[in-house]
Formats: sequence, structure tokens, C-alpha cells
Amino acid sequence: MSKKLAAIDIGTNSFHLVIVEIFDNGNFEIVDNEKEVIRLSEGSTGDIKYIQPKAIERGISALKKFAGIAKSHNAEIKAVATSAVREASNKIDFIQKVLDETGISISVISGVEEGRLIYQGVLQAVPVFNKKVLCIDIGGGSTEFVVGYKGKILYANSLKLGAVRLTKMFFENYSITNESIENCKKWVEGVLFPISKIIKNFNIDLVVGSSGTIMASGLMIKAMLEKKVTEAILNNYTFNFENLKKVEKNILKRKTVDERKKINGLDSKRADIIPAGVILLSTIFEQLNFSEIIISGYALREGIIFDSVYKEFPNVKKLFTKDIKNESVEKLAKSCNYDFKHCFHVAHLSENIFDQLNELHQLPKENKEYLIAAAKLHDIGFHISHSKHHKHSQYIIVNSEIMGFNENEIRTIACIARYHRKSHPKDSHEEYMLLPAEWKIIVKKLSAILRIADAFDRTHNFLVKYINVEINKNSVVFQVENKLEDLEIELWSIDRKKQLFEEFYNKKVIVKSFS
Repeated sequence: MSKKLAAIDIGTNSFHLVIVEIFDNGNFEIVDNEKEVIRLSEGSTGDIKYIQPKAIERGISALKKFAGIAKSHNAEIKAVATSAVREASNKIDFIQKVLDETGISISVISGVEEGRLIYQGVLQAVPVFNKKVLCIDIGGGSTEFVVGYKGKILYANSLKLGAVRLTKMFFENYSITNESIENCKKWVEGVLFPISKIIKNFNIDLVVGSSGTIMASGLMIKAMLEKKVTEAILNNYTFNFENLKKVEKNILKRKTVDERKKINGLDSKRADIIPAGVILLSTIFEQLNFSEIIISGYALREGIIFDSVYKEFPNVKKLFTKDIKNESVEKLAKSCNYDFKHCFHVAHLSENIFDQLNELHQLPKENKEYLIAAAKLHDIGFHISHSKHHKHSQYIIVNSEIMGFNENEIRTIACIARYHRKSHPKDSHEEYMLLPAEWKIIVKKLSAILRIADAFDRTHNFLVKYINVEINKNSVVFQVENKLEDLEIELWSIDRKKQLFEEFYNKKVIVKSFS
């Protein structure tokens, strides 16, 4: 038995919908999502005191669409509104009109509550549970600052600093001048000053950013560095202050909206408000004195989902927050209806081999999680077809939401899974070709190990429980407790799959028995 929940985030700049199916064990999967740029504050001044009739019409039109999508999924709706509605003098009229015309009941949340929900969302997207993290969410009307550690909020504040709000205050008609840039920056510095010292005192480990301005900045930086525009996976993507300043310079030298629409990686719908947004983000970097930021693909609307899950399934809270990488991998593995017990056993053997080959592969221990993830997922391609299942595995991994990993990491995991059989890594293979050179080396080293581990469970009977690895001058000896005559199929498989290991590590593979 499962239920579906639709979370709606009614923001100053845009409205977002995400629908999930929640299962009895507390796991869930996203089944639909939608976004509409509304500009709820359009027609008002910098301080959002009144929602204009045309903005109300746009908002209701979008919410009718969202309600229809939710109804088609038979999903319960939870809608929250942030700064634009929170500050509007006619918010009661707006909320009632929405209820009358769409059936959606809106909950207006405080800035601090907004920050709490954003932190809940971030914890599911970026592996920061055990870090003292500063979460920054730049919206259209406000910016939320949350310091969290192990799921607890140590500090939260919401400032009236947003891309739409600052645009209305300093960039009339969306054109920019040197004077307006300077005035905007000084204003932001003044508003930030009281909280900057407080936040610095927390000795932050990591900074995580979410929502429109930060996502847009990450996409522009990625396009600048890679000299192309891609459908990028931005979750867990890190960018630094130096590259942000380059993007900021490029934006601010373009004085009109039409000029800014030509910027690689920038959504043209954001060209009017991006100057204010990037000035705000750049000034936050300067005032809080941090050098880089990690992007979270989850924020408020996902926080609403997780908060609802926690309330209905309180025992799953720790499961969701402590190890999102492994949890996300295992959720994908178990959803694909294949022999995941075999794959999890192969993951165990892969880890066993990796740990004993340190002096040979010379990879940092952090890379082991790519091998384990690939091992757990290497056969999910059977979900599509037995034929060429290794290629199907790669496709599913690349196109799935595996939280906690960035784009290169997901592609690396996908390639390792692909190369557990058949062809060795080649530059003519599309996903492998897209990896930087240093990541290609990781793929070769780890897929070679995965092939050996997979071969040791060729019958899927878990015959080999433990492997002792001995590195010699010209060989690597894999010792098992089993009698070799009991591993006829496994030995046959190793003989077929050992070539990549032997070629890359330049050592002969030998299997021996303890007994």
C-alpha cells in the first residue's frame, strides 16, 4: 500500500510542484514535477506589500494546472507560501481566492520555518549530515541562512534579500548602470552585516546553496568551464568564488536583458533578475568569507516531502539522513526487480578486494564508494533486457536520481557498472568519453576489480565469503577458503574476465585455496 503526496512551493519568482509516491516502509520516489515562472511580486515595489490582480491571475492559473496534475495522480496536496505572500497586505484575500478556485489550501510559513524545511531537503541531496553546514537559499524575495549539524538547526535567519526584490529596488526596467550595481552591493552588505559575525562564529565545515540564483550561477560556471551548454546534473556540484566573479563580470557588463539572454548556460527567463542575484551571491561569499559552495538539488519543496514522511514514519528519519549515498543507491537497486542479493554480495567482495589492493591501485579510500555503488547496481540493466544488460545498467544509472553524488561521480559509477563485462573502457564510448582523464583512470582501476569480484559469484550462490589478496612482483593471488573443485564455474568466469585486471595492473591473476 502506498500514498502520493504533492508538495507545492509558492515562491516570489516561481511556483514549483513535486509529486512523490510514499511506500509503507517510508521510502518514496518522485513521479512528477512542474515549474511555472509567476513573478508574484510583479507590479509592486521592492518591499512586497501587495499582490497585484494580474499576478494573482497568473498564480491561480498555475495552481489550477498543479491541482489537475495532483488529481491525476490521486495525490494529497501540501502547499506552502514564502515571502511574497508572507509580506502581502492582501495575503488573506489571495489565499481565499486560491482555495475557492483551485481547492488548494495554502500554509504561509515563516522565514525560519522555511529555513528548517530547506535544511531537511538539503540533507537528502548532499552528504553533509555529519558536517557543520551553512545552507544558503536565495529566492526571489528572501534569502534563508541555516546552520545545521547532524539534523539539528543551530541557527536560522531569513533576510529580505532576493533576486526579484533587489531587481525592483535597484534595477528599474531591468537595465543596469555602474551606480545601480554599487548601490545594490552596499545595500546587501548592510543587511548582511548583523548576521555575518554570528555565522562566522560557528566555524562552518561546508557551505551548501540551493534554489534559482545559485543553480543558475552553477550552470553558467559549468558552461564557461566546459565551453558548452549541457543538461547538467548540478546536485553536489561545487563552484568557487573565483569562477563566480568571472560569471558576475560577464553578467554585469551586459547592460540590457537581451544582451544577458546570450550568456551560455543562463535560462533566458532569468536574464532580467540575474544581475541582482549574482551581486547578492557574490557579496555573501565576500561577507561570510568562504571560498566555495556545493549545490543542493533539493530545497524547500523536497523538505516539505521529507517532513511529511518523518511525521508519518518517524522511525525512518535516521535512515534518510545519515547515509544518503548508500540509501539512494540501494533504493534504485531494489526498485529494478533483479537479483540485488547477488549484487550486494559482489559489493562485499569488491570492498574486500579494494581494501587489500591499496598499494596497487593507490586510490583514496573515498573512491571505494564508487566501486561499491557500481557493484550494487551492475546488473540493474536486466530490468530492461538480458541482452546487453551492462549497457542498460549504465543508462539507468546516468538517468536516475542518485543523491549525494555529483555529475562526474554518477557517470563514473555508471561506467564502472557497464564495464563489469564485455568491452573494456574505450574513448569511443559516449559516457566514458565525457569523463575527465583522471576519472577515466578511476573507471579502469575499479571496473577491473569489479570484474574479478563479480566472477567470484558467477553462480549467484554466495560460495565465496572472503578473499585474501596477496600482491607479488608479477602476480596478484586471490586466496579463498573453498576447495577449487567446488568453484568450477567461478574459475571459468575469472579466466574470461581477468584480462582487464591483468592488462591494467600488469600482474597475472592467480586463484588459490586455503584448504
